[in-house]
Amino acid sequence: MTKWLENHVPKLVLAPSFVAILLFVYGFIAWTAWVSLTQSRLMPRYEFEGFGQYVKLFSTPRWDTAMTNLAIYGILFIVISMALGLMLAILLDQRIRVEGAIRTVYLYPMALSMIVTGTAWKWILNPGLGLEAMVRGWGFESFTFNWLIDPNMAIYTIVLAGVWQSAGFVMALFLAGLRSVDGEIIKAAQVDGIPHWRIYTAIIIPSMAPVFLSAFIVLSHLAIKSFDLVIALTGGGPGYATDLPATYMYAMAFSRGNLGQAASSAMVMMAVVFAIVVPYLYSELRAKHD
Repeated sequence: MTKWLENHVPKLVLAPSFVAILLFVYGFIAWTAWVSLTQSRLMPRYEFEGFGQYVKLFSTPRWDTAMTNLAIYGILFIVISMALGLMLAILLDQRIRVEGAIRTVYLYPMALSMIVTGTAWKWILNPGLGLEAMVRGWGFESFTFNWLIDPNMAIYTIVLAGVWQSAGFVMALFLAGLRSVDGEIIKAAQVDGIPHWRIYTAIIIPSMAPVFLSAFIVLSHLAIKSFDLVIALTGGGPGYATDLPATYMYAMAFSRGNLGQAASSAMVMMAVVFAIVVPYLYSELRAKHD
């Protein structure tokens, strides 16, 4: 009996979680995939209708705008967050006196929700209340910074808020990576007279490739599922200028009463996530196998 318990109790303990995940994660993914192949409107229908929702999705100008915005936001958000995070990590790696204070300041935004971040930046970037009004109050009457209400620039306000939220997290990842490098290699390079900047560019940073990949995966996931930041900061506007796939999906499901379109957009988003995550998982499993 004791041996039976040792063998089966762990399985019994994990069984409820396994069933819950199977039902509420993979079950709903399967349900969404099926609904995307129907003509569901306000209520789901289960008669198979083919790929009409996907054809309609990719012929909708609003979806094209959302995907273009995702490309702009995703690329800038990932590149700037990683570049800024790396620079901050290198700065802190010098073990300066105020390291603790700087690390706290840059990690603090990660403690805030995206809703709070979006609301704060909405106030900062509001032409009548925030940065523009403050600078004009200093006597610079011609100063303008109206990106929040400019359809051509509004998407970049999302980038600003997103980078502010995530750069500290990337800094923490890179700082851990920097301090995991073998110190003997660095000392040997210093003995050989290699310049400090060259040690970073030729030895330390290349050895952090797995950390860069992990940061890229996390940031890509954050970019693709961005919803609350956009809703709090711009509401998707002006017009549809800052619409992203996540906000498009929400609008189709809850504002337009078009579950079929919402489901098809959700499946496209999931496909994008898989296209990023699956190669990463494959490389990790292959590295462990080798």
